[in-house]
Amino acid sequence: MVCLLSVFAFLKTTPKSAFTALLGLLCALPSRAETPPVYAAPIVAAELAEPQNQETSGLAVSHRTPGLIWTHNDSGGAPVLFALNADGSLRGKVRVEGVVNYDWEDMASFELDGKAWLLAADIGDNYAARQGCVLHLIAEPDAAALSPGQELLLRPEYSINFIYEDGARDAESLAVDLKERMIYVLSKREDTPRLYRLPLAPAPVSQPVAARFLGLVAHLPQPTALQRNVRMPTQGFLGWPTAMDFSHDGTMAVVLVYEQPLLFPRAPGETWAEALAREPVKLTPHQFPQAEAACFTKDDRAILVGSEKTMQLLRYDRR
Repeated sequence: MVCLLSVFAFLKTTPKSAFTALLGLLCALPSRAETPPVYAAPIVAAELAEPQNQETSGLAVSHRTPGLIWTHNDSGGAPVLFALNADGSLRGKVRVEGVVNYDWEDMASFELDGKAWLLAADIGDNYAARQGCVLHLIAEPDAAALSPGQELLLRPEYSINFIYEDGARDAESLAVDLKERMIYVLSKREDTPRLYRLPLAPAPVSQPVAARFLGLVAHLPQPTALQRNVRMPTQGFLGWPTAMDFSHDGTMAVVLVYEQPLLFPRAPGETWAEALAREPVKLTPHQFPQAEAACFTKDDRAILVGSEKTMQLLRYDRR
């Protein structure tokens, strides 16, 4: 009651011009994200036919063929993208010509200017020793050109060589914002991961693009003292990000860590750096031994998660 009386007194005594200015100031304040969606516990969505060496390290949904899923190996694997049907069976393979798989750690898919694209992210750098990283942009092929028994050979439409403006970093997490035409990269092997951004555009090979530091992603789960001393490496680094994706409607980011997927809702007008700086919504732990791949489905109604050492694909359905 006291609060209501105070409000009435304020309205009665405050000049209209001052009240209008105050109202405008309040409206200009950044809005908070709406109540985040709820996701059910994961279910097994598919048994994967590839990659046979169990090094699944990236996931992306097709923007050309409904139900098609793309994945790949990480370091030491061939520069091949695997096209899988919704049940995990092999639809075909695309060998990316003229490039190597130094350490492909994530991928993205999107449609830009009426054309479907795949992005293979060669961004792994365990010892932060690489002179630069590279992103390969491939035009997504028609599913009719794919065959389980024969590789389709494709060259990148272009590749983006980049460096981090503040020194080499290891990373396994990448996402694309089409409205901004920007690529976001999240570092891995440090106590507090760092978020970077670079343009989604061709660049001269002789002049690498600088990925600009945007801010820290500070609220990822940390292991207990006991977990830090167990023999399973992933238990000691539960908060290391291994995959990232933005929802197609731009309202959410998912960051995968070794324990579970983390959801970061984004309010209207908010930057990704601001959204990722907040406490995430923790989804049900996936129980995978080394989860390293995640993406939203094309309708944003589910999140897919894959793991090294496990030939399965999990799906978190939005309730």
